[in-house]
Amino acid sequence: MKRTLSLCCAALLSCLMTCPALAADALLLMPSLYPTEVKEYANGEEMRLERTYLLSSADDPANIPVGDFDREGWHYTLLDVTRQETVKSDAKDYAETYTLDTDTKDMEKIMPQLAAERTVTTEDGYTGTLMLDTASIKVEAAGYNTSTRTVTAARTYPNLSDADVSFVPKSITDNGRTLELSDVQWQESEGFYHASATYTGKASSKYATGYIVTADYSGEVVRTTADDTVYTAVFSGTPIQTKTETPDWRWLLILPVGAGAAGLGVLGNKWLKKRRNEKKWEDYTK
Repeated sequence: MKRTLSLCCAALLSCLMTCPALAADALLLMPSLYPTEVKEYANGEEMRLERTYLLSSADDPANIPVGDFDREGWHYTLLDVTRQETVKSDAKDYAETYTLDTDTKDMEKIMPQLAAERTVTTEDGYTGTLMLDTASIKVEAAGYNTSTRTVTAARTYPNLSDADVSFVPKSITDNGRTLELSDVQWQESEGFYHASATYTGKASSKYATGYIVTADYSGEVVRTTADDTVYTAVFSGTPIQTKTETPDWRWLLILPVGAGAAGLGVLGNKWLKKRRNEKKWEDYTK
């Protein structure tokens, strides 16, 4: 019985002494972040201390230390935490061809339809203003159609001996086209005949159905993306007042337990001695 009580007391004391150590170890295991800059300055009768942290997207801002702490005779308490996004820019040269449909190839009419500059956004997120390169402007037909028309030509044949159409050519060539005889008018004068012949034919021409204008624009485009985030923890400091050290109240918990354990041990000893004496008395009275 005595041995059992002693073991229980020892286990209890061990637990009381171990719990604070385990709590401290748990705090040490918590992830922590380290500041990239620390600034300390006076603010009237108080001190200000700023801790700056540069966090990536993988960092958790909840791990920034914000608890009270003492430093060089000052006690600091958190006032505020600020957050600021930082960005980075990437620039490059970029060119783009602009296409315009028009019904004319007259440059005086085309130029007003082309803007001197254009604002663009690329598929990969770059934006910028491009300027027109006038030397790059080209005009081409969008397509062609063919039109056909009737053309005529007149010829005269004077001093013919007879009003006979056989004296008149059946076809002629006019401006590279072959025309066929379609009509003859006769006039007689002094025994001779004068023929006025009309020739007709078909002429075809090709014309553009419209025009396509192409023009190059070029310039610099920029892409802006989010970078690391800057967090600043601001602490207010007050002087630490000199005071009497406060005893560790944990021992007040341990001492009663120890005293109780010692008391239980004494009572156990007395009970064991009394029990032995009773057994001896029983042996003598048998």
